[in-house]
Amino acid sequence: VQLQASGGGLVQAGGSLRLSCAASRVFFGIYNMAWYRQAAGKERELVADAPSGGTTNVADSVKGRFTIVRDNNKNTVYLQMSSLQPDDTAVYYCNANLAGFHYWGQGTELTVSS
Repeated sequence: VQLQASGGGLVQAGGSLRLSCAASRVFFGIYNMAWYRQAAGKERELVADAPSGGTTNVADSVKGRFTIVRDNNKNTVYLQMSSLQPDDTAVYYCNANLAGFHYWGQGTELTVSS
C-alpha cells in the first residue's frame, strides 16, 4: 500500500490544522492506521491510531487536542489537531499496519510557532 500524507505547514500556537493521508489500496478498511511524529533529535512516537473496526486511541500528550478519523470510503485517514503547541512541531508520518507489516508515508512537516 502506498500512503500520501499532506496538510502540514506553519501555524501559530493555539491554531488548528488537519493532516490527511490517502492510501492506494482497495482493501483500506482492513488496515490498522496510525499517525506518528518525529521531532528533531527525538525518536518517532505514536500520536494516534485507528484500528480496523476498533476504537481510536490518542497519546496522552495530545489527548483532548488531536482526533484521528478514518474514512474507509475515501481510503483516507485524518489527524485533526487543535490547540497546537510548539512541542507539536515535528514531521508527521502516516502508517498502515496489517499483520505486522508496516507501510509508511513520506511524512508531512508541521511547525508551530510561539
